[in-house]
Amino acid sequence: MKFQFLGATGQVTGSRHYIEADEVRLLVDCGMFQEREMLARNWEPTPVRTRNLDGVLITHAHLDHCGLLPKLIQEGYRGPIHATAATAELIELVLYDSAHIQMEDAIYKTKRHRREGRKDKSETKPLYTADDVDRTVPLLQPSPYKARVDLPGGASAVFYDAGHILGSSMIEVNVLNGGEPRRVIFSGDIGQWDKPLVRDPTLPPKADYIVMESTYGDRPHEDRGDIESQLAHVISQTAAAGGNVVIPVFAIERAQELIYYLSRLLVDNRIPPIPMFLDSPMAARVTTVFGNHRECFDDETWAMINGGHSPLRPPGLEVCRTREQSQRINTIKTPAIIMATAGMCNAGRIKFHLRHNITRPESTILFVGYQARGTLGRQILEGATDVRIHGRSHRVRARIEQIYGFSGHADRDALLRWLAGFQSPPRHVFLVHGERDQSESLAKEIQSRFGYDVSVPEYGDEFEVD
Repeated sequence: MKFQFLGATGQVTGSRHYIEADEVRLLVDCGMFQEREMLARNWEPTPVRTRNLDGVLITHAHLDHCGLLPKLIQEGYRGPIHATAATAELIELVLYDSAHIQMEDAIYKTKRHRREGRKDKSETKPLYTADDVDRTVPLLQPSPYKARVDLPGGASAVFYDAGHILGSSMIEVNVLNGGEPRRVIFSGDIGQWDKPLVRDPTLPPKADYIVMESTYGDRPHEDRGDIESQLAHVISQTAAAGGNVVIPVFAIERAQELIYYLSRLLVDNRIPPIPMFLDSPMAARVTTVFGNHRECFDDETWAMINGGHSPLRPPGLEVCRTREQSQRINTIKTPAIIMATAGMCNAGRIKFHLRHNITRPESTILFVGYQARGTLGRQILEGATDVRIHGRSHRVRARIEQIYGFSGHADRDALLRWLAGFQSPPRHVFLVHGERDQSESLAKEIQSRFGYDVSVPEYGDEFEVD
């Protein structure tokens, strides 16, 4: 029985794990690398033979967990892609959006290079196009939570709530190794308890092997007061200064959660009624998907719906679907709230809004999500005095703020709470999806508290077990 770790090793993005046993070969997640120094890996051939794979299992629809699926199809994979029903629907949106952004960025980069008199050594092109996504979507096979999915070689999989985003799952993979049953839990991204919209993470009863995320493995989330008060303070202060609040958002979950809180603040008159924009057609489509999958909602959200209140339709919100609508935002002279994708500022419309606001002392760049190492968002958050956007350097003069309570990831204490839920010790724990310091810190804590064998894999590492 073999594990091979092909991403999210020593960094947060690029989740991709290979498992082989007896008569089955599976890939769990197929995510895109988003850290700048790792982007070249997206273009490299998949390190395992794609045509030999018996199946692909996807934990959730974030790009760093599903974004390389069309490339897998380019390389010849034609088997099933298993995911929960909500994840399957979201993957379709995410991949078409990703292809569209890549195609737009390639066109923009080509024009800019031509304007600057630069000659590329190779053709500027997208990693994949909408045509590749067309070939990917029919392979998606939705599954309900807690239902058995039969796989080749006597293997099976079960999806459980992960509490991270709509449809997110931790996956139980059951295989035969030398004829003996083995159970592996892939945690995916573990969410926080008591968050709005989605249900809490599941505590699986047992596993022989655990592949576990460690994004915040070295620390608890900072508590700086409740989210609504922090948000109201930043917006009111920026509006009084005559600036814009620019918020990089992830189209799935973070945008919807932010809208939920903005709606409450507006109704309670805790923020001024300034223009509010969601510059993400995809985020609007995702909100529709939320309505299609109310089976994922938690009790609090159901209570709001049953009380006649829509948590995702605040008054005064303008959704920008076209490029022209997006461009008009930056002609507005009054203060505004601008939410745009991508959440780590590495692509998409947010870069245009940053370009127009990052040099303005009266504006605020507000981060409400994790910024991976090497991304533009991380550079800004860590205090860079100058950043490069669309090929040009821009001085950072805007206020930089961060609200921690929005995180969709479990912190160190919650990760340990999840691990403590197993009723018997696993044979081994593999820590992935975290920067090296975070993963190693969590590994030491697990060894000290539980006495489990723990490994922090490097990229490409193989582990033969049993």
